[in-house]
Order: sequence, then C-alpha cells, then structure tokens
Amino acid sequence: MKMFGLTGVAFAALFQALGIGLFISGSYGAPAYVYPMHVHLSYGETDMQMVVTWTTYNLTDSVVEFGSSYLSNVVKGQVTKFFDANDTNGIWYIHRVTLQDLKPGMKYYYHCGSDQGWSDLFFFTNRRTDINWAPWIAAFGDMGSVNGRSIPRLQEEVAKGTIDVILHVGDFAYDLDSNGGAMGDAFMQQIESIAGYVPYMATVGNHENAMNFSHYKQRFSMPGDNQGIFYSYNLGRIHFVSISTEVFYYTQYGTAQIETQYNWLKKDLEKANEPKNRERYPWIVVLGHRPMYCAIADTDDCDLVRDKVRVALEQLFYEQGVDLEIWAHEHEYERMYPMYNYTICKGSEAYPYKNPAAPVHIVTGSAGCQELHDTFLPQPKWVAKNVLDYGYTKLKAINATHLYLQQISDDKQRIASMYARLVTPLGWYMRVNMSSTSHNRGCNSCALMLTYVEERNLMF
Repeated sequence: MKMFGLTGVAFAALFQALGIGLFISGSYGAPAYVYPMHVHLSYGETDMQMVVTWTTYNLTDSVVEFGSSYLSNVVKGQVTKFFDANDTNGIWYIHRVTLQDLKPGMKYYYHCGSDQGWSDLFFFTNRRTDINWAPWIAAFGDMGSVNGRSIPRLQEEVAKGTIDVILHVGDFAYDLDSNGGAMGDAFMQQIESIAGYVPYMATVGNHENAMNFSHYKQRFSMPGDNQGIFYSYNLGRIHFVSISTEVFYYTQYGTAQIETQYNWLKKDLEKANEPKNRERYPWIVVLGHRPMYCAIADTDDCDLVRDKVRVALEQLFYEQGVDLEIWAHEHEYERMYPMYNYTICKGSEAYPYKNPAAPVHIVTGSAGCQELHDTFLPQPKWVAKNVLDYGYTKLKAINATHLYLQQISDDKQRIASMYARLVTPLGWYMRVNMSSTSHNRGCNSCALMLTYVEERNLMF
C-alpha cells in the first residue's frame, strides 16, 4: 500500500516520529504499527545459523517461517522493548530470531512477523563451509540515509547475486538516533532491500555514540556476547575481526572497555594463529572505524603520529600477522603501502606488494552521506592511491594464497582502484620461518609474496 509515493510502513514511521497516532493498514491488511520493518540478516554463532532482526512499533510475537522450497519451518524468537532516552515517543520493539541447522550453500525463503502481520517474502543462501568457497564481500563505512550514493548500486549487486555479504564499517544513517530515531528508521528501511537478502555485518563508529551506542546495540544483532561492539567470525578462507575504535574516545562510558576489548582481541588473534586455524583461515582481516593512518586535511587523529588507535593496537596486529586492516571515518578511499610504525615495508620499488613485512591499510569511507567528501593533504610517500569518488571496496579470498581487492566507483561506474592479488598470508611466514614462540617480523625481511598492484580503468 502506498500513499503519496510512500509505503504504509514509511508513512507510519513518519507519523510515529511526529507523535501522531495514525493507524494504517500494511501488508495482508495488518496495522502498520505491528507490521515488520527494517528486516535484516546477520551471521549467527555457527555456520549453521542465520539471525533475522526486525522492528515493530507495537508489541507482537517474534516468528520466522522459512524453508528451502516452502515455509515449512516455524521458529520463535525474542523481542526487546527499546526506549530512546532523549525522546519520550521513541519506542521500538526489536525482534530477533535465530534460524538453526541450516545446510551449507542452501537457498532458503523466509518471512517474519506474527499473526498480526507478516513481512514480504525474502530469501538468502547460507554460507558454505568448504575451502573452495570464495564469497564476494562488500566493505564500506559512512553511509547515510541522505546522499547514500552507494545504496542503489549495492541494491543492484545484491539482486544480481554479485555480493554475498556486506561489511558496514561504522557510521550509519547520520545518525541512527537523529530526529528521535526517525533517521535511523528511514535508513534501516532503505537497506532492507540489501540486508534482507545477504548478511549485513556492522562495526560501530563515532556517529553511533549517543546514549552509549544504544541505537547501534539494539538495531543490529552481531555474533558474540558484546552487543556487537567487538566480535569475530570466519567466512570462506578469512578470519574477520570487528573492533570498536570508539572505546578510546568515548571514555565517559567507562575506561574498562579499553582493557576488556584488548584482552579479548589478543586472545582471539592468538587463537586464529593456532596452526590448524591459520591453515583453515589463512587470511586475517580487521575491521575498525577510525583509521590508524590517513592524509586528510582535518583534525582527526589519523593525521597525527600519536593516533590513539595506532598507539594502542598497531603492534598487536603486526605481531599477530594481520594481513589487511579495513577502516572508514574519512569520506574517501585511500590505500597505503604495507607499513608499520610509519615505516613502509615494500618488497621492492618495482613490486611494492611483493614480500611485504607488514599489514596493508585501506580507508573506505566514501559510500555517501550528507557530510560529502573530505579533502586530501599532499599525498605522503606511504599512500599508494587515493580517490575522492563515492564508492565501496570489494574483496574475495580466492584461496589460501590469493586475496583479491578492488575499489568500485559510483561516480564513474567502474573499478576505480586496486586490482590486486595478495599471495601467501603473513601468518604463513610466521609459522614456517620463525620460532613458535615469536611472532615478530622485521620490516623488509618477510617472505610474504604479493603481486604488484595495477590501476586499471575497467568497466564494472
């Protein structure tokens, strides 16, 4: 049902934000206040789980009906009543249902809701568990409801099956809590056509800080028991680690969170580097919002040598053989040379990504928001490529020895940067060429191989 070009759900969201008690019929004649909205998927604790999350404005049951051919399975979940402390009208009911015992690579159809009203029919393909699976992964940050330039292209890619999972590396909606949460509602509805079909994995950013990140914690359902602030999971041949860079900045919510995350992170990376784990998941990729390095004309920490995130975590990532660090926050794309402690670890001048001895950093915060772009400083020697186009990063771990990355330009409708194949993860060198008690590696001495990067203007 549409009125003035808006769905009944969108109209109800608007009137709810205005405090007007409008009663609209949604799908299947259901009242809009009990109609499921903001449907999105996320990975569960195991390969056989998928979590379905959605919102209603009034209390209902939490039910998902799903199946591989017809909706033969019924699963009930939990509902949480969420208050926006800054808006007395800000009340949401967040529903979470975990689908269990899913078969690897199986396509499932589902809808969610209750007898009071059901969502549209969605579908997803569960992740495979064999070592030959190489999913396409889209990564970006800083995408807002206004000027969300990458949303149409992401919608198209998901519809065509060219993206298997989304990694949103902080800063959602601008902001999730703005206008009493109405901006967050609009954003969650915008991404439903993406996140209802592929897992939408979230990393917290600075724009989620209101009320101790409560909108982020409530609206998203990530693995682990840390409310999505930090967690890890395996996908294909990659071990992904999502962290909060915000613990170093919003200390009004407590400083214990810094030590808690660090201890968890160290333990997680050490486990990922156990021989059997590093062999199965040879690539380690860290996701965090605020970058350690950037060359942007503003006052952000990443322009400073004493960047808080870098000082706290760079040595740990270096010692634990992290291969790739994906950041956002700055509204642009930057690719660094392999580096540690402001030292460039090129394999050679001709082939800088061959035999690097340090992680590669990427900043991908140009998916689009009302704050538009940042401005580059003169390009320092450790920046290999920078682009101001709107867009997002795609990556794929082709196998245990090749990781492929590219930057998609929404402005030019093409691959803007980084046709790259990383050959042999850093952890391989650590296991084979160093003692089992030391993970330290010297810059310019690592036996890691990476084929050189070409900038190709390819049509996407």
